[in-house]
Amino acid sequence: MARMTGRRALSAAPVLLAVTLGVFTAAAASPFDPVKAYAGTAGLTASRENLDQLRANLGADQPLLARWWDWLTSALTGDLGASAVMRQPVADVITERLGWSALLAATAFVVAVTLGTGLGVLAARRPGRFLDRTVSAAAYTLEAAPAFWLGLLAVWFFAVRLGVLPAGGLTDAGSDTVTAGQVASHLVLPALVLGLSQLPWFFLYVRQGVADALAEDPVRGARARGLAERTVLLRHALRSGMLPVLTLIGSRVPELITGALLVETVFSWPGIAAATVQAAVAVDFPLLAALTVLATAAVLLGNLLSDLLYGLADPRVGFDG
Repeated sequence: MARMTGRRALSAAPVLLAVTLGVFTAAAASPFDPVKAYAGTAGLTASRENLDQLRANLGADQPLLARWWDWLTSALTGDLGASAVMRQPVADVITERLGWSALLAATAFVVAVTLGTGLGVLAARRPGRFLDRTVSAAAYTLEAAPAFWLGLLAVWFFAVRLGVLPAGGLTDAGSDTVTAGQVASHLVLPALVLGLSQLPWFFLYVRQGVADALAEDPVRGARARGLAERTVLLRHALRSGMLPVLTLIGSRVPELITGALLVETVFSWPGIAAATVQAAVAVDFPLLAALTVLATAAVLLGNLLSDLLYGLADPRVGFDG
């Protein structure tokens, strides 16, 4: 396990370097001017001399490789630069928002895995029945539905029509303090929407895996020995059917990040994903570069986690392959 983790860490370094260089290359080719975006409405009437001075202060007048190298060397020492749109250091922006994004993603992931696994097992137990057909049709529908559309629909139904849940934000309107109760109530809708956007894949993988496991000889042998159906399902079929789901965990991390971008924006959730959207709109390249590296690192960690879980669940695979 340690050897695999070390190899992945070494291979991740050039990937992260390439990602950062790609961000700065895209910034250089972009038609948007970060100086005018930083100046805002004042940049519309500012003289060329003032804009050039501001460009020099921001380092935007340097060549591409020079800007990338300066940012990289500073980032290795912990200095990620300053965010123009947030008006504060990038490290502070990430520190303030990372916890909220982690809370939303973890809650949504638990919702997707729990509901997807439970419904997948029930559907595989009796394939072709009403429950299987109904949930499968709903899963394919959710698979095609954009996360932002689900978010808007949830806001309209639960917040506007029924009025039982808040429409967005982190706390109630007019509140000066952040309480656990307010955060929990405001977390329900975005976590549910993000979890439902990821649920179809877990349901379909579990359903197919458990259905295949139920048709295997070891499971038939367990039934022939007179074991209870619940024992056969949970101890034999589910364990074998869950192996493909472990590899799915890592592959869903990019989709989870993409979905979080939309969900946090719809529900005004103060997380990293919402900051990424603001950085892209305001052409805030220091913040955008740091957040892109963070998202890439999350994807690499997700792939490593899925491989480690698969190796632990199935000793035949091992960690040296």
